[in-house]
Amino acid sequence: MRSKLPNVGTTIFTVMSTMAQDHGAINLSQGFPDFDCPARLRELVAQYLHDKKNQYPPMTGIASLRAAIAAKVKDLYGFEADMDQEITVTSGATEAIFDAIHASVSAGEEVIVFDPAYDCYDPAITLAGGKTVHIPLSLPDFAIDWERLQAAINQNTRMIIINTPHNPSGAVLSSEDLDILAQLTRDTDILLLSDEVYEHMVFDGQQHESVLRHEELRQRSFAIFSFGKTYHATGWKLAYCVAPATMTAEFRKVHQFVTFTSTSFIQYAIADFMQECPQHAKSLSQFYQEKRDTFNHLLSQSRFQYTPSRGTYFQLVDYSQISNLTDFEFAKYLTKEKGVAAIPLSPFYKEAPNSTLIRLCFCKDDSTLQAAATILCSL
Repeated sequence: MRSKLPNVGTTIFTVMSTMAQDHGAINLSQGFPDFDCPARLRELVAQYLHDKKNQYPPMTGIASLRAAIAAKVKDLYGFEADMDQEITVTSGATEAIFDAIHASVSAGEEVIVFDPAYDCYDPAITLAGGKTVHIPLSLPDFAIDWERLQAAINQNTRMIIINTPHNPSGAVLSSEDLDILAQLTRDTDILLLSDEVYEHMVFDGQQHESVLRHEELRQRSFAIFSFGKTYHATGWKLAYCVAPATMTAEFRKVHQFVTFTSTSFIQYAIADFMQECPQHAKSLSQFYQEKRDTFNHLLSQSRFQYTPSRGTYFQLVDYSQISNLTDFEFAKYLTKEKGVAAIPLSPFYKEAPNSTLIRLCFCKDDSTLQAAATILCSL
């Protein structure tokens, strides 16, 4: 059979998590917590599961959840989204990203992504018949090279994908960054896809700058968010997209034939939890900053070098004082021989630099971080 994705294999997250399981390693590779979601949220899920909320919910998401999303967006970003025409619940952020790309990109059109880029972007663009244009972020701070972006924009550019807070680097975009992006795309038909699944994990007193807060950019943006990341429940695969009504209408045409709708009783539970416990999301940055600081303190006695992550629940570390292996070989060595699984940075690039960086996930119990750090400090 002819492959439509001949250059795509198993994702690095699955590869490293499988390797961790096979070798009994502490898994700091794939981004999921090893602690449970809030007890009250689990109670609500059980309540609605046993309350016969097991049939198809509306394709766009249940009304109470979309209303809760609209209230949250207004509270955090000052934007009054129309719950009926501008908010769609999806089966995870990966689905929302796929839907946005396929609703917008036609054969031969170009989509700009910034490397290191999350691995679901390029395949979705390829399947839509588009061409992915990769622009490397500037090191060491993983900033957008605005001159390079300006040079890449042309009449075939259909979309630019941004990711803030950024996976895998933890970098965050500022309001000034969004102003520059608005200037570069002004008077064009270029759409934006803003991957903001780590919106509640921004550290050191910074504010998450959503495109929804930027009046000019939100008029051309698909903004995508994740309940799984926010509520420590990545396996539930529930997310949502906020976009202008005309863009949402096209988005939903794709969504209805990809998953049609998403798990009913989880939607009801999250809708209630958002209203009962808004402090959970608002306190998440502090919660994860404490995790980051704990992990970094534990690593301070190691030979790894690092700059504290500015967002997400990932920390990049440089192993150049420890080994001259490639990042993938070092990640395999670390997993198989030392018992800690990490993610190499090179799979996030089309043309990977000679990097000595690996990504470690700190959304773990302190005991897990302590055990992992003990091994890492022994290298």
